[in-house]
Amino acid sequence: MTDFEQEPAAAVSLFGDRIGLARQFTQNLADQGEERGLIGPLELPRLWSRHILNCVIVAPLLRPGLVGDVGSGAGLPGVVLAIGRPDVSFVLIEPMERRVAWLNEQVDELGLSNVTVVRARAEDARLDRPLDQVTARAVSAFRKLLPLTAPLVRNGGELVLMKGAAATSEVEAAAKEIRKFAVHDIEVLTLGEGVLDEVTRVIRAVIR
Repeated sequence: MTDFEQEPAAAVSLFGDRIGLARQFTQNLADQGEERGLIGPLELPRLWSRHILNCVIVAPLLRPGLVGDVGSGAGLPGVVLAIGRPDVSFVLIEPMERRVAWLNEQVDELGLSNVTVVRARAEDARLDRPLDQVTARAVSAFRKLLPLTAPLVRNGGELVLMKGAAATSEVEAAAKEIRKFAVHDIEVLTLGEGVLDEVTRVIRAVIR
C-alpha cells in the first residue's frame, strides 16, 4: 500500500471536537477508496492535505439550512462538511450506484444524522424543497456547472463551488450562463492561506 499521509497539525483546529469522525472517514477512504474507484492511487500520500482539509476549510461559509453537494462522489466535500458542520443539513446528490453505496455506508458508520443521500444526476434530482446553498468540487467548469446547480437553489440562495486556480477565468467564460440563471454578487475567495499547504478557491454567488 502507498504511504498514507500523517494527519497535519491544522486538522484538529479545523474540525474541533469532530476530529474523531474526520479521522475515521479519512481512514476509511485510505483503506477502501482506491479499490472502490473513489480516489486514485496517487492520492493517499496527500489525502489529508489535498482532500480532507481542502474541503473542511469551506465549512465556515455554510449557513444553517439545507446544503446540497452535487456529484458527491467519495464524499468530498459533502461528508467532510457534514462532519465539520453538524448544525447544517446536507443532501448528497450522486448518480453512480457504487458511490451512493459508499456514501450511505459512511453516513451510517459515522452516525451523520444531518445527511441524506439522493441517487440522481443533478438535473434529474427531485428534492423536497429548494436548497439554501449548493456546493460541488471537481465536477465541471463553472459555465457547465451553473445549469446543474442554480436550478436547485432557492431565490436568494447561494452557490459555494470549489474550484481550481482558473476560477476567475471560469467566471469570465460563463457570462451567458450567468445572465441566464440570474447569478449575482459573484466573488472568488481564496481560503486557507497560511493554514493549508494548498489553498482552496471558491466561487461564491447568489441566485436571484
